Amino acid sequence: MGRVTLRDVAEHAGVSMMTVSNVVNGYQHVSPAMRERVQAAITELGYRPDARGRSLATGRSGMVAFAFPDLRRPYFAELAHVLARACSRRGLRLLLEETDGTGEGERAVLRDRDAGLVDGAVIHPAALTAAELDEVRRDTPVVFLGEDPQPPRADQVAIDNVGAARDAVAHLVASGRRRLAFLGHETGPASRTSQLRLDGYREGLVLAGLEPDPALLVARAEGDARGAEAALHAALDAGLQLDGLLCRDDLAAVGALRALRLRGLDVPGDVAVVGWDAIDLSESLAPSLTSVAPDTTALAERALDLLLERVGGLDAPGRHVTVGHRLRIGESAPRTA
Repeated sequence: MGRVTLRDVAEHAGVSMMTVSNVVNGYQHVSPAMRERVQAAITELGYRPDARGRSLATGRSGMVAFAFPDLRRPYFAELAHVLARACSRRGLRLLLEETDGTGEGERAVLRDRDAGLVDGAVIHPAALTAAELDEVRRDTPVVFLGEDPQPPRADQVAIDNVGAARDAVAHLVASGRRRLAFLGHETGPASRTSQLRLDGYREGLVLAGLEPDPALLVARAEGDARGAEAALHAALDAGLQLDGLLCRDDLAAVGALRALRLRGLDVPGDVAVVGWDAIDLSESLAPSLTSVAPDTTALAERALDLLLERVGGLDAPGRHVTVGHRLRIGESAPRTA
C-alpha cells in the first residue's frame, strides 16, 4: 500500500476529510467520540501527516517548540516526553529548545530563532521577568509554563505549589513528624518556584500548630543532588535536628537520602523524606521516594490546547490555568510512622 492519505483516513472512519483535518490540526471543537474515532483510524492505517503539503495548504508547519532551561534536569526531560506524545496525538511534531536558563536564550526562542519554523511555542522561562518578556516582539503564539508572573495577555499553565507543599507537610505531620526541615532552595534570592514552595511549607506548619523555624531551612549552593547532599551534611554538622524533610525537588531528595545514609540515619525510621516532581528514577531508589507529583499530562494537554487556539487566531486576554497534583507515596515517607 502506498502513502496513506487524508482521504483514506476519512473513508476508513466514515467521516468527512474536513473532520479528519480538524482532528489532525488540533481543532478543539470536535466531539470526544468523533476525535477518538478518527484517532483510531489514524492509528490503524498508520497515517502520518505530510508536513510540506500541510504547510502549503494552511500556512502552518505542523511543528511546536518546547523551550526549557536545562535538559539535564529530569523533570524537563520527562515533561518533554509527555509534550511530544501530546503533540503526536494531534499530528504535530515537537522541536526542543534548551535556553540554558539565560535571558539571551529565552529571547532567541521568543523573537527570531524559530521564525517561520514553528507554529507556536511552549516555554518555561527562568531568567526573564514578566516586563522583559512583554517587551520581546513575538511572531508566533506562546504559552508559558511555571509559576513566574507573565505578561497580562499571555497564557500560562502551572500547578498550585503552595497547596502542594501544604499537602506534603500535612502528610509528614500525619505520620508523627514534628521537626520538619525544608531542603534545596537557593542560597541567594529564592526563585519564584522555591518561594512558593517555601510559603506552602510554612503555611502547612502553621496549620499543624507548629512554629516555623528558620534553622530548619537548608539552602544549597548548587541546584543538583550533590549540592543538596553537601548542604544537608553541613546543616547536620551544625546541629540540625529533624525527623521530617520536604525537598524542593527530587534531585535535592536524592542528595538528602545519600547524606542521611552516610550519617547513619534511617529513612523513614529517623527521618521521613518527601521529594518533588515524582521523576521516574525516584521510584527505583532504595528507599523509593515519596514525592509531590504534578499532573504533567494535564499540564501538556492544557498548554497545547491554549496554544492551538492562539494558532487558530484566538485574540483574547491571557488565560491562567492551574492543573492538579497528588502525593505519590513511596517508602521514604509512608502513610503511617
